[in-house]
Amino acid sequence: MGENSPPRRIRADAERSTARILEAAETVLAADATASLEQIADAAGLARATVHRRFASRAALLDALAERLSRRYLGGLAEARVKTAPPLIALHRVTEIVFDLKLCHRFAIQLTAALTPEVLDGLDLLFARLRDTGAITAVDPAWCRQVYLALLHEVHELPADSPTLASSATADETEAKIDLLVRTTLGALGGGTPTGSRRSAPPAWSPCGDRS
Repeated sequence: MGENSPPRRIRADAERSTARILEAAETVLAADATASLEQIADAAGLARATVHRRFASRAALLDALAERLSRRYLGGLAEARVKTAPPLIALHRVTEIVFDLKLCHRFAIQLTAALTPEVLDGLDLLFARLRDTGAITAVDPAWCRQVYLALLHEVHELPADSPTLASSATADETEAKIDLLVRTTLGALGGGTPTGSRRSAPPAWSPCGDRS
């Protein structure tokens, strides 16, 4: 059967439609968390029946948004090489990726279902490695992860003119927040001021791209 066979084209069309629905859902639900499937269909430029075929209910759509974000979290953990990279560098890279994901998943980032056991295990591994190398003194990786995620939310919500960001060496708001989060997390977990934790090369992939 050739590459352009009807079944393959139909499958590709279905995948494109699903991607359009999920992108529209992110935009619409970020503006109005109570928006209906019909509103999402209109934003996606698709027939409402198409959306209902892909997602039988609003809950099914939310599950799909959470699953997509979870895959991107896992991709980010892999890209940051939390298993093998120097843990301070991995922590900084993970933080960069999560801030990027917060921009392109403004609604799904609120869904706790995206933080699957696999994602949490990856973060716990990173904090265990930080402990083992002496970067932090806190013993329990799960507790460290909870502290990090709580601080992540608070730092992300800081206004651009916050005095808290003024101590950063960079004028870029996002970089200043990343720097603040890494420093604050390490300090809260019994570590010191990080050195050599920034990336010297651009990221190899976009966490908000299609490879997730």
